[in-house]
Amino acid sequence: MVFGWGKKKQEEIPIENTPQNKEIVLSDVKNVVSELYELRTSQTISEIKHLRNNIEPMIIELLKIGHVLENDDLKVDDIDKHLAIIVVRGKKQVIDVIKKGVTNLPEISTIEDTAKLNSSLTLILKKVGDVLGRQTTIIHIFAKKYANQLKENLEIMIQNHSEIKNILKNFESTKIISIEISNVLKQIKNLQDSRIEKIQKIADSDNNVKSLEEKISSLSESIEKVKSSDDYKKYLELKNNLESFGSQKLKIKNNISTHFTKISRPLSRYEYASALDKDQKNILNQMINEPFDALISKNKDSIILILENVRKGISSGSISVKDIDKTLSQITDTEETLDGLIKQVEAYYEKYQSIQNDTNSLKPDNLDSLQNELIKNTSFMEDSKLKSKTFQEEIKENDLKIPQLVSEIERKLHLFSNTKYTILIS
Repeated sequence: MVFGWGKKKQEEIPIENTPQNKEIVLSDVKNVVSELYELRTSQTISEIKHLRNNIEPMIIELLKIGHVLENDDLKVDDIDKHLAIIVVRGKKQVIDVIKKGVTNLPEISTIEDTAKLNSSLTLILKKVGDVLGRQTTIIHIFAKKYANQLKENLEIMIQNHSEIKNILKNFESTKIISIEISNVLKQIKNLQDSRIEKIQKIADSDNNVKSLEEKISSLSESIEKVKSSDDYKKYLELKNNLESFGSQKLKIKNNISTHFTKISRPLSRYEYASALDKDQKNILNQMINEPFDALISKNKDSIILILENVRKGISSGSISVKDIDKTLSQITDTEETLDGLIKQVEAYYEKYQSIQNDTNSLKPDNLDSLQNELIKNTSFMEDSKLKSKTFQEEIKENDLKIPQLVSEIERKLHLFSNTKYTILIS
């Protein structure tokens, strides 16, 4: 402790507090906190103002002591000259600090003034305490008559300053709790607003689902009406016929392949040994790989030309085969059956196109669009149902959070005041 003195321990008087219970609605919490905060502010200002008024006479007394000490020679003429210099120098330091460092305390009318008072007192006590601590020997020995005055004076100032700091500490705690309660109230307000918003979104989603269900029902009826018509039944029948008619193509392809497979080797060699134009190259390529596609009337002359050129190549030896006579006979056989094969292919295409035309003529124009609309609206409906479910789950989560936050406010309010509040959620 500065200046070598202890502080008297204040006797603590127990205060009997009887907690009160009170019920309030959530909407009243803000006003309750505001009233409590204003009350605490007023009490803090009043208490610190009272303490300030207790300290102010000590300030005046300190200044008086400094004035008297300044005019007191402390009888330094009667002591050793070297020691006298130390005493005079120490005395001057004490007087300078009191004159310059001890100032009148600010008046208290607002909570901001209390902070200024605390800072001012802290500075005064530090300066005076430090200088008296350094000059404690001089004061106790050569200015003994001032020691008790300074001791009592500083004890009172330190005690009152300690009370001021405790009061401000408690007020700061009150301020923090007030801000925390305000923040929790904002969280609750956000959750409540979110709940209202989500309820509206659920209603919108449910209305959308209802509208889509009606639209889906109408689309389903329209589709069913189309599918129950005689034309649609004929369309399905022709469609099935068209699909089954595809097997005829396979039979014809196999028959054609039987002829052209026998001469595929010389045809392949002719492809590398001859100079053909683009169209003839394409036809030759089809004859080797997929002769069915080559057998149409307009290709007949080109096919015969290619076959005859292959025949000449075999006869001249430019196209080598194992059995010349057999291969030439196979080429002759292919040429002789060419008209029949082309007729089979064209008859197939003609029949297939006829069935396809009949099928297309009976195909409902709007069926695809109706079915696409049905798929699209069904997807929209499922999305709306999922959104509604998600919003409901979020509301449940919010409804669980709000009571927890209200309990937190109740706990903080109890720290704030002597009253135990029960908050009713309206």
